[in-house]
Amino acid sequence: MSEKPVGIGIIGCGNISGAYLKAAPHFPILAVRACADLNLEVAQAKAAEFGVAARTIDQLLADPDIEIVVNLTTPQAHVPVGLQAIAAGKHVHSEKPLAISVAEGRKLLDAATAKGLRVGCAPDTFLGAGQQTARALIDAGRIGRPVAGTAFMMVPGHERWHPNPDFYYAKGGGPLFDMGPYYLTTLVNMLGPVARVTGTVAAAYAERRIASGPRAGQVVPVGTPTHITGTLAFASGAVVTLVMSFDIPAHRHAPIEIYGETASLSVPDPNIFGGELQISVPLPERKVEWQTETTGHAYGDGNYRIIGVADMAHAIRAGRPHRASAELAFHVLEVMEAVERSGQEGRPIEIESRCARPEPMPVEPAFGRAAA
Repeated sequence: MSEKPVGIGIIGCGNISGAYLKAAPHFPILAVRACADLNLEVAQAKAAEFGVAARTIDQLLADPDIEIVVNLTTPQAHVPVGLQAIAAGKHVHSEKPLAISVAEGRKLLDAATAKGLRVGCAPDTFLGAGQQTARALIDAGRIGRPVAGTAFMMVPGHERWHPNPDFYYAKGGGPLFDMGPYYLTTLVNMLGPVARVTGTVAAAYAERRIASGPRAGQVVPVGTPTHITGTLAFASGAVVTLVMSFDIPAHRHAPIEIYGETASLSVPDPNIFGGELQISVPLPERKVEWQTETTGHAYGDGNYRIIGVADMAHAIRAGRPHRASAELAFHVLEVMEAVERSGQEGRPIEIESRCARPEPMPVEPAFGRAAA
């Protein structure tokens, strides 16, 4: 690619920032100018690890060489930090979720629109080989018209491994807002927007005990649902069952399955870029076998958790829409909020927003080397 590199600055130097900084060199369009954190020592340690500059947040926002702010703060800070970046004239790419409420998310989008700036949002795993190949199979008619599906993410609580899990159990956390964006973004990429939802919500435990790190033994109160079931009625007519839980010791469901008129598709974990796809093949006497499908797209052999930013950077230079868009993230946010509200109010809820499916990724590597 011959475009002038786009300067980016990272705000928030916690656990996920390492994955972004490790993947950044694989995309020549990106030039990491600096990283920042409320705790400057944390930023300095991350900067030293990856050979970039450490700055205060104000210094980073004032840097004219930074065009995109990559917002890797906790969910509760996504909109406040995003609004700061927009006020400073920067495009914003946020970690998921876009916001902790639809009302907050709308503020961010309105502010960006008013200044002619872009907003992007994780997850960008749907741009990887696993999910792109799944979409290509559906678009090619390999399973016929999709009529139904299932999506399961059920694990024990994050307090078992995370040293500071508090935000997972506050508003904007929980399994739906933490992991739901991966599953819902993948589903919308494959099937289009959601039209209506119903939900049921619960919390098996009132508090969680931290199991590792310097706070081991401390108790975290639970302030959000930790087991959520939902039925998603897509505008296309497909109906998908969704289960997101931090209350389950183990299970044997596939992450995502899509059921078509003529065949079924087992889709890999949407939290990774690759994975194995399987498609059902009918046999005599009403028997079925599952056939592994080759993932023919690029970016399936590693962790490319900055590819959405790279796509945004190329889109800025080319004047085209970016794929991990504000419209997609806002739609997913509205669906998540509606599932929770449906569970609390005991009624179906119509989804007001609509978003176009993002353009498919090219089969060949388009943004840089395809090995991370």
